[in-house]
Amino acid sequence: MSVPFPDAASDDGTEARLLAEAAPGDNAPPLSVSQLSAAIKRTVEDGFARVRVRGELSGAKRAASGHFYAALKDDNALIDMVMWKGQAARLAFRPEDGIEVIATGKLTTYPGRSKYQLVVDTLEVAGEGALMLLFEKLKARLGGEGLFDRERKQPLPYLPQVIGVVTSPTGAVIRDILHRLADRCPTRVIVWPVLVQGEGAAAQVANAVRGFDALAPGGPVPRPDLVIVARGGGSIEDLWAFNEEVVVRAIADCRIPTISAVGHETDVTLADYVADVRAPTPTAAAEMAVPVRAELMAQLATWNGRIIGAANRQHALRAERLAALARHLPKREALYAPQRQRLDDNGDRLDRAQRHRLAVTGERLATRAGALRPALLTRTWDRERAKLEGLGRLLTSLDPRALLSRGYAMVRDTGGAIVTTATKARDAGHLRLIFADGEVPVAAIDGDAPPPPKPARKPAPPHGASPGRGQGELF
Repeated sequence: MSVPFPDAASDDGTEARLLAEAAPGDNAPPLSVSQLSAAIKRTVEDGFARVRVRGELSGAKRAASGHFYAALKDDNALIDMVMWKGQAARLAFRPEDGIEVIATGKLTTYPGRSKYQLVVDTLEVAGEGALMLLFEKLKARLGGEGLFDRERKQPLPYLPQVIGVVTSPTGAVIRDILHRLADRCPTRVIVWPVLVQGEGAAAQVANAVRGFDALAPGGPVPRPDLVIVARGGGSIEDLWAFNEEVVVRAIADCRIPTISAVGHETDVTLADYVADVRAPTPTAAAEMAVPVRAELMAQLATWNGRIIGAANRQHALRAERLAALARHLPKREALYAPQRQRLDDNGDRLDRAQRHRLAVTGERLATRAGALRPALLTRTWDRERAKLEGLGRLLTSLDPRALLSRGYAMVRDTGGAIVTTATKARDAGHLRLIFADGEVPVAAIDGDAPPPPKPARKPAPPHGASPGRGQGELF
């Protein structure tokens, strides 16, 4: 039963009702919001399970989770899009606002906000025009950071000992580079194989450049003196890996001088702008990397000839100057004459001086010889002999061995030192008594101690045997 509002009526004349009632003949119950949203979601996903949409990116942003969110728009409409983390990580370019793209995915709804959105699996740049716009935007942004400034460029080494090449190991590019290097100047080449096109190519090229730069000098793998990043020609899409920001920054950070040789002469990539030198072709990069060995040898031969010629000219010039100076020198006889005369004078003076000294010495010797007398020499000899004999008698009287023959003995310890007091004898313990005819070892005993017992008398030796004498029988 319904209670009408006062004066309330519907447009068709029926009364408005406060409580909901099922209409006659209506057997469909009312749907919940979630049920309706789920029904719409199924309908949209079934009807648009696979779509390709072309539009301009707007509000592009990458969330901290890695998901990519943006909107696709044209002049009259806008639709939200989302690209999950896995697919977003495989993008071949960095999506930015204003780039026209083609998004492929499925249409679905987001019940939480009553809106629909496109879940994108792949995102591609819509044509070369849009790709060039992306190229210019990326070039302007990286150039604004100073990555392309001329002040950052490094000079190439004149004669590199090791060259690192980042390219495909199976293409014609590496063969052209190796052939050209062999023709000009054979050099050691280290190839870092990479993909140069397609998914993952940019990451491999960047890792190769950073890998060469990370090699330590003197390590098992030699550090290159020069790095060449090379690829053959192709469309802007084929060369796009060398426009990726990761490649540009890797080349910019590389401390080794780099040559970019990507595509043909008319092809331009961001790698060409950031590299230290751009080569129009890979073959031209090899020509820039090393000089022609034959020309270098010829130049060295020319310089060697010039050095030898200059040395010979200097030698001849100095010989002429020496000859000219020699003509102004005085003759040898004129130089030696004063010295010879001085030598003769000194020789005469020396001869006279020797004869004079010999005469004076002879006179002095004759004078002293006359003063000598035989009696004087005899008295001096007798006096010195008597003095010597007195010293001999004194030495004999002081000889301690002479006293030993008169019944005295010399006492020494086991070390050979003379013992002069009883205290020292007791301290020494064992002593040696030295007589005129030999030594006798004894033991020192304290005076207060009782004397040692007399040894027992030995039995008489057998008839005819010689009795022996022990140490105790000496006292």
